[in-house]
Amino acid sequence: MRVVLFGATGMVGQGVLRECLLDPNVEVVVTVGRSATGRQHTKLREIVVEDLSNYTDVTAELSGLDACFFCLGVSSGGMSEKEYERVTYGITLAAAEILSRLNPQMTFVYVSGAGTDSSEKGRSMWARVKGRTENALLRLPFAAAYMSRPGIIEPLHGVRSKTRAYRVLYTLLQPLLPLLRLAFPNHVLTTEQMGQAMLTVVRRGYAKRVLESKDIRALIQA
Repeated sequence: MRVVLFGATGMVGQGVLRECLLDPNVEVVVTVGRSATGRQHTKLREIVVEDLSNYTDVTAELSGLDACFFCLGVSSGGMSEKEYERVTYGITLAAAEILSRLNPQMTFVYVSGAGTDSSEKGRSMWARVKGRTENALLRLPFAAAYMSRPGIIEPLHGVRSKTRAYRVLYTLLQPLLPLLRLAFPNHVLTTEQMGQAMLTVVRRGYAKRVLESKDIRALIQA
């Protein structure tokens, strides 16, 4: 399997990259982002681009791929809907549209979030924009596309969020995670589980196109 990974320096992306590099069925991992991951591995190929909405100069490197794991995202805090949509919808679709043209056989897996609004009409700004993004991705001519909506994600194996507020939050939550996992077993996942589930859905498929936390857990258990 040859995969491309967007957002490999983010918390979820770091976990997905680790699982891809460990998986013997993954031949090549191409990462795309504004900065390099700092990792060294024989499977790893890195593409650093200044403008994440323009891939004209790297189309050759984005061809011949079997799967895309799109983990790139930002917090909506302090952002207007227009700006959040430019990043969340605009950058995601710019990448997905060129990938669907170059690799029509590809499986595309998008990391969204619990509470995403598929109707695009709810009160929550981020949920509307995420819903709009999901719906647009599902209309593209990929062989298959899956929208992953995790809830709480526990970072493992040295994975750290780039966002300071999230790092503080996870530090505070750490002592409570065992209780949260016990009380809400379907809503607490790890970065390792996210990576494993995304690889599994590419290999085996799934009955649903929109995967909530319980579906992600079911993939791992299967």
